[in-house]
Amino acid sequence: MSDFFSNGWSLFVAAATVLGLVLCLVLLIIASRRKVMANDNTTGHVWDEDLKEMNNPLPRWWMGLFVLTVVFAGIYLAMYPGLGSMQGSLKWSSTGQYEAEQAKAKAALTEVYARFAAMPAAEMAKNDQAMGIGERLFANNCATCHGSDAKGSKGFPNLTDGDWLWGGSHEAIMETIAKGRNGVMPPMGAAVGGPEDVRNVANYVLSLSISPHNSIAAQLGKSKFGACAACHGADGKGNQALGAPNLTDKVWLHGWGEETIIAMINGGKNNMMPAHAERLSPEQVRVLAAYVWSLSQRTGTAVASN
Repeated sequence: MSDFFSNGWSLFVAAATVLGLVLCLVLLIIASRRKVMANDNTTGHVWDEDLKEMNNPLPRWWMGLFVLTVVFAGIYLAMYPGLGSMQGSLKWSSTGQYEAEQAKAKAALTEVYARFAAMPAAEMAKNDQAMGIGERLFANNCATCHGSDAKGSKGFPNLTDGDWLWGGSHEAIMETIAKGRNGVMPPMGAAVGGPEDVRNVANYVLSLSISPHNSIAAQLGKSKFGACAACHGADGKGNQALGAPNLTDKVWLHGWGEETIIAMINGGKNNMMPAHAERLSPEQVRVLAAYVWSLSQRTGTAVASN
């Protein structure tokens, strides 16, 4: 109670609410009194020569409803929040109700997810119920970035092609969903050399995937690629432990072409996928990961895992 009175705005809201109810009662009392204003029970106001305003009292049913409304408001404010920061006798809050509903829903789903707790990803991929749940989880949590078809877009990985930055096993995907990922490529222009060196390295990178390139520039850039090999490997096939992409497979997350690669080398890139551990339970993460894993099976490159 001391906190309530120490909060000026809370006290103001409470006072305004109570005053409003009191004024409603005062208005009710005033309106219920019948004042004789003329011998013929009129107010004395006449329009169009014969249209008179009568001075009849309010109907009793209307008065009764008004009183019930005020009484209901008083009881409601005593039981529920409404008077500033006072919680009311029932201690109800929208947050508490939300948490209770979430707990109830979680308890109801425990039995559903229990059957998938020990089921390998390959078996879940063949289970219609598991894939149905995974599809809905994907639509609600992943489709905004990766698209409803999971094929991604520029800057957002395609989850159907079997090309994985951080690993495509069921366990790796679960870790990605739960903990999120932060892929960072630092600006490498200064490490590579001058502008011409950067252009040569860009052509060498294009040559790794047999993409259109300047072969002479690519040969000159090969020795300079050593600055990039620490992450992408000497063969350019990447490193999933670091999230470094494979430069030989013609999969370009941020666009391709000489100018695009030059901009990437000079400016670097910071790509982040947020963690979902606080939004999804471990059981949901497991089923969702199995669904994502199943999307790349057409390529035959994903790795199954329990």
